[in-house]
Amino acid sequence: MSLRDDAVRVLTATDPDAKVALTAEAAARWRSGARTIGTATPPSQPARPAKPELLRPGQMPKRSSGPKGRIALVHSLVHIEFNAIDLAWDIIARFGAEDLPEAFFDDWVGVAAEEAMHFDLLRKRLAQWGVNYGDMPGHNGLWEAAEITADDLVARLALIPMTLEARGLDTTVLGAAKLRQNDDTETADILGVIYTDEIKHLAVGVRWFEYLCGQRGIDPVTTYQDVLAARFTGKPKPPFNLEARAQAGMRAAYLGPWLPA
Repeated sequence: MSLRDDAVRVLTATDPDAKVALTAEAAARWRSGARTIGTATPPSQPARPAKPELLRPGQMPKRSSGPKGRIALVHSLVHIEFNAIDLAWDIIARFGAEDLPEAFFDDWVGVAAEEAMHFDLLRKRLAQWGVNYGDMPGHNGLWEAAEITADDLVARLALIPMTLEARGLDTTVLGAAKLRQNDDTETADILGVIYTDEIKHLAVGVRWFEYLCGQRGIDPVTTYQDVLAARFTGKPKPPFNLEARAQAGMRAAYLGPWLPA
């Protein structure tokens, strides 16, 4: 089996435990040098458990305050991390036939492994409150963004890691601070781990976006803005955590049209 075969195995696993376990196995095999990149055909959509119910983003119930709101927040983050596992493997499976350095695959295997770890940390935190992943609805926005960028790796990198996932850097610090104010240091500490890793993940997205733009002879900033104009519903909204984005190598110029005057 190849790395791309392993990616498809994860994408076609319905059970969350299986998806996490297969991710760990695939990452270990790749890092041991025992796998080639290979060939494989990814599914148009990853396999999903029966729950959670998937809604459009605008159909999601409003989050209440207090303990119920905190549980809903963590459930939404669990769902995002679950999708992020599949998104990392889909990049490998879907675009692995392109002329890419091995370091590209090293990076995305690492992202997949860390997203699985994040999912597990948050899911265990939910379980401490007597809540399971799937007990609340989730939205399908991340995967819808994957579908509309399935034709172009540059567009995929611009829309998902550099836009939708980067949004987490804008909100996580405030969320963790609010949790600490409410004496939930355990959840806040988990968000701190995720925040640090997501800066690295954004850096992976920016690095390979700029690499591909260089290969194609196109300007990265203009291309990013063009992709969002063509494929992103709405527009990036402040506040932007420019410091964290800069740590990941994402210059403020990328967000030029959307920065407050």
